[in-house]
Amino acid sequence: MGQRLRVLDVGMGQGTQALRLARAGHQVTGLEQDATMLAVAREALAAEPEGIRGRVRLIEGDGRETGVHFLPGSFDVVLCHGVLMYVEDPDALLAGMARMLAPGGLLSLLVRNADALAMRPGLGGDWATALASFDTTAYTNRLGLDVRADRLATLTGTLAGIGAPLHAWYGVRVFTDTAADGTSLPPDAETLLAAEERAGRTDPYRQVAALLHLCGVRG
Repeated sequence: MGQRLRVLDVGMGQGTQALRLARAGHQVTGLEQDATMLAVAREALAAEPEGIRGRVRLIEGDGRETGVHFLPGSFDVVLCHGVLMYVEDPDALLAGMARMLAPGGLLSLLVRNADALAMRPGLGGDWATALASFDTTAYTNRLGLDVRADRLATLTGTLAGIGAPLHAWYGVRVFTDTAADGTSLPPDAETLLAAEERAGRTDPYRQVAALLHLCGVRG
């Protein structure tokens, strides 16, 4: 087994990601403000073997309050996946997460790509929404919620400013973003995933991905 890392998962949801990391041997702290999601995560954790349960700590709290719960430099990795779109002004959240990183630590963000907001409505034939999407970072997600997206250039500047400059970035859901929720995996799922992975690290394809995965490293 490789190095065992101290991981903080901010906005962990139902804990799927946190449990996978714990099963891989890492020490994981999950932070979630939604009580319903937290209850689901606790139930899932309770079904795990004792050794895995002992590597996971679940905390109810807002990601913007990391300084209340943890000391600076407490983690080797901080994850914030699918959260920033619900935060109107993410700068304070990002700065707080960066402070939690030990030197050389990794900040992993998964955000909606504001530079490609026109792709989904355009591919779906919704021309009016596609046209409007070029000049905004606001959009309505599949849950019907009004949320926001982030631009790569803006986040690159923000990460540099908080001492965790961008190290690498990838596109996520380049070819599959228009698939309906609940769609079953096709028989050639492995080939599909290989194509998505290749596109997600290759220009110009990654630039029009629905989501961006950004990795910043604490100096």
